[in-house]
Amino acid sequence: MNILLLYPEFPNTFWSFKHALKFIRKRASLPPLGLLTVAAMLPRDWKKKLVDLNVRALDERTLAWADIVCVSAMIAQRDSVRSLIARCRAAGKRIVAGGPLFTNEHAQFPEVDHFVLNEAELTLPEFLRDFAEGKARRLYAATEFADVRTTPTPLWELAELKRYGSMSLQFSRGCPFDCEFCDVTAKFGHRPRTKSPAQVTAELDELYRLGWRGQVFFVDDNLIGKKHELKHELLPALLAWQHKRRRGLPFYTEASINLADDPDLMKAMTDAGFDSVFIGIETPSESSLAECNKRQNQGRDLVADVKRIQRAGLQVQGGFIVGFDSDAPTIFQRQIEFIQKSGIVTAMVGLLNALPGTKLHARLEREGRLVGDSTGNNVDGTLNFHPRMPRQELIDGYKRILQGIYSPKPYYHRIRTFLREYRAPKMTIPIGWVHVHALVRSCVQLGVLGRERIHYWRLLLWTLLHRPRLMPLAVTLAIYGQHFRKCCAGMAFPR
Repeated sequence: MNILLLYPEFPNTFWSFKHALKFIRKRASLPPLGLLTVAAMLPRDWKKKLVDLNVRALDERTLAWADIVCVSAMIAQRDSVRSLIARCRAAGKRIVAGGPLFTNEHAQFPEVDHFVLNEAELTLPEFLRDFAEGKARRLYAATEFADVRTTPTPLWELAELKRYGSMSLQFSRGCPFDCEFCDVTAKFGHRPRTKSPAQVTAELDELYRLGWRGQVFFVDDNLIGKKHELKHELLPALLAWQHKRRRGLPFYTEASINLADDPDLMKAMTDAGFDSVFIGIETPSESSLAECNKRQNQGRDLVADVKRIQRAGLQVQGGFIVGFDSDAPTIFQRQIEFIQKSGIVTAMVGLLNALPGTKLHARLEREGRLVGDSTGNNVDGTLNFHPRMPRQELIDGYKRILQGIYSPKPYYHRIRTFLREYRAPKMTIPIGWVHVHALVRSCVQLGVLGRERIHYWRLLLWTLLHRPRLMPLAVTLAIYGQHFRKCCAGMAFPR
């Protein structure tokens, strides 16, 4: 069998970093980890090709080669999925689909021949058995959760590694918390399941063997969901792995704010090579945190927590939400002030949306307030429910937040606030020609042609005088700023 694994194109979203990646001549932030893992579960004698449409176009010759096409997608890829499936159907291909989009919306894709949903460790083997016997059903789903210690090493050799800004791997699935708006627990459960340290280091070995020397993203929704396994098993193994390499790899991940309560854990993470962590802050409003059951964030000095993490050597990237029923009109200025004071440079602020499978979606459905599907795009300014606050007031306030944090002056001020706190990371990517190219291009586009040129040169001069070791990071964050402004342009900035 010739199997073609297809990953549809993403729209220009906050996390795509599409505009920033051009500076380092990359096409996409991350490879499709799910498809590469599924590829490793397919029969060894099947021939496999991957086409990630975020880095390369699908040509007719490759499509004609395939006996079967396997498509995986997230909600934000819905539009590109439709055109891709239509093309595959026109070419007469048998289509197998899986991933978050299809798990929630498979009924909306009648052109697909087979759906392999939920966790592939459970549903893919059954499909493959039935397929070999010529009796494959249209739908395969599971209500149990998989043992991730059976998950194979992804087939990264199928991906064009040089076209990506980072690589990705997974240690755990699931989260112990129960935020109303989050679909992680609906998909993966409340009890995090972890891979063995040997599995993780084997995946790193394979990436290293293939020549990867850049960042690695641990895609866990909450890396510290099982602290004991992390502290006593994974992190010591990662530290030993780094020490065996002439050049280590920098890691980044996602975690909950209670990371700030454990100095030993933060030190172990930075020692092992972690330098950044995404945290769902959501809101400085206690009533809104209580409303969405974000109990791990309640009753805390969140700004102090963020700075404690930054001083430990972990850059904090933050997620923020407006549109809760409890949000008052003052929330917009409060969000701006919190983000500026905390020094969270990469601050993703989105309007609340109700995702399928969440308790929020179920509640709003009961209340008759749903008005459609979420786009999955964090910053497109859309809502899929009737908010308590007048809709236009909410959207206007959201625009004010984007202007208040991503206009050049506040954005560059926030970079300096962060750099004052941040401890230089243990692992760094060696400076190469691609980074020199990025510096030169940023000097021209941001320092000469950009409307932020005064702020750009002031930042570089300040960093040179006060934190010279962090100069590459300062340039990187300046470049990120251009992406964020362009990404949010339709909402908040004049074109």
